[in-house]
Amino acid sequence: MSAAARLRRLTEEAEIIVFEQGDAVSFASCGLPYYLSGEIKSRDDLLVQTPASMRAALDVDVRLHHKVTAIDAAAHTVRVEGPQGVEDVAYDQLILSPGTVAARPPIDGLDLDCVHTLRTVNDAVAMRDAVSGDPASWHAVVLGAGFIGLEAAEALHMAGVDVTLLEAAPHVLPPLEPEMAWLVRQELTRMGVRVHEGVAVTSITADGRRAVVHMADDQQLPADLVLLSAGTTPATTIFAAGGVVCDERGSILVDDQGHTNLIDVWAVGDATVSRDAVTGARRPVPLAGPAQRGGRLVADAIASDRPSRPLPNPLASAIVRVGGLTAAMSGANRAGLVTAGIPFTTMHLHPSDHAGYFPGAQQMHLIVHMDPATGRLLGAQGVGPSGVDKRIDILATAMRAGLRAQELIDLDLCYSPPYGSAKDPINMVGYLADNMLTGQTTLWQPGDIDSARREALVLDVRTPSEFASGHVREALNVPHTELRARLDEVRTAADGRRIAVMCQSGVRSYIAHRILVASGLASSTLSGGMLTLQAWLGTRADEVITKG
Repeated sequence: MSAAARLRRLTEEAEIIVFEQGDAVSFASCGLPYYLSGEIKSRDDLLVQTPASMRAALDVDVRLHHKVTAIDAAAHTVRVEGPQGVEDVAYDQLILSPGTVAARPPIDGLDLDCVHTLRTVNDAVAMRDAVSGDPASWHAVVLGAGFIGLEAAEALHMAGVDVTLLEAAPHVLPPLEPEMAWLVRQELTRMGVRVHEGVAVTSITADGRRAVVHMADDQQLPADLVLLSAGTTPATTIFAAGGVVCDERGSILVDDQGHTNLIDVWAVGDATVSRDAVTGARRPVPLAGPAQRGGRLVADAIASDRPSRPLPNPLASAIVRVGGLTAAMSGANRAGLVTAGIPFTTMHLHPSDHAGYFPGAQQMHLIVHMDPATGRLLGAQGVGPSGVDKRIDILATAMRAGLRAQELIDLDLCYSPPYGSAKDPINMVGYLADNMLTGQTTLWQPGDIDSARREALVLDVRTPSEFASGHVREALNVPHTELRARLDEVRTAADGRRIAVMCQSGVRSYIAHRILVASGLASSTLSGGMLTLQAWLGTRADEVITKG
């Protein structure tokens, strides 16, 4: 619809026809979970446009309940099945935007009536109507803890339904780093949503009115409603049959103008392949922002006599609300960087969303990956109750602009105590990056905890009361305010080993690190401190951390 609207704005002469096999056009698919939860009250609020409004405003002919079943590139026609029968419709230019359908993993029982997807307005209406009578008596099982799965689990929980969330990957929201995903899992648990990670579903069987979800670990879960949210598959079969070249997953290959391999055939949206802006990987990026921008740029390419601006390589910026937390990300994660063979180092920060002395300040958790040699920003993630969206948007803008991490020091960001700090979290990323790149700071990562326990002196520079509340089993406690007076004790305890310094969030351990370096002792400071370490360890925490 972005392409159709843009084409009309560029030319009044063109005849523009849109075929849609469903019963709604330009509906707010991203709003479906919030209708399910009851936050969006009316179904009509999800309908951004109607065929009548598109005709009146833009003279675009939108035909609902019309399914394209074949294309003939040589004849420049598409075959369409509609309420009036089958017809071949000629085109001068054809734009494919088929989107995706819910992936169907090899699970017996997906055809049971209780199994739903959340892809259309009717899907959301059907589920909301189903649970509206007595939601507390319903138990829903959500298969898949990606973005839609998390939103659906939250929505059903808000509607009063008892919810269990299953994820076959090692942790919820798989694109998140493990130490960030742990925070999301903890919030789901706090809400009352039961979470099972790292376990697959083998089958779903009927049991009277209810169904039973069978898991690979032999657990069985009763369910009145099963929501399938295990990813998506490009809806491209008929186009591939018509000669459109797709990759091995079925996603349409396009050039930087959105043109397919066929003359006068273009493609945009979730069913197309994009090139990752950081890693260069070729993959679909099923997000609304890139799809909207793609539609506009393809329209420009069709209507212009000269090459239009190329489709940008997406950073895949995404955000989701989970209870009282926001999780957001942009750019590459560790897995993507490792696969691409790109060197990186990781910074963990735990700043407040605004000035700590102003009431209501809340802690957020940030991860930034950067090139250890140049400071190039490679990826960023954030989790927290407030301020996360703003910081990840800024970091996404910085990545798009090509700013290096150390240049974030110089960003002039708005400051007033209710909104931020004089040293905004973004500036703090820049300070830490500059310290690392100039050798003022050497970090060790939470993933190094096992080697640090074996090979180094773990030096905890928190207060004795903090230390007693939970510490690494082998750690020596010397508060940073006492370190200068106790250097000999630390030197003796280290006995020639490197010193792995840690505190609660990484600030005091940096101070201690500088004292140790000035004293000729080899040391490094734990990125993100105990806050990050506990989240990284997750269920392993009791193996490493003790109290007293």
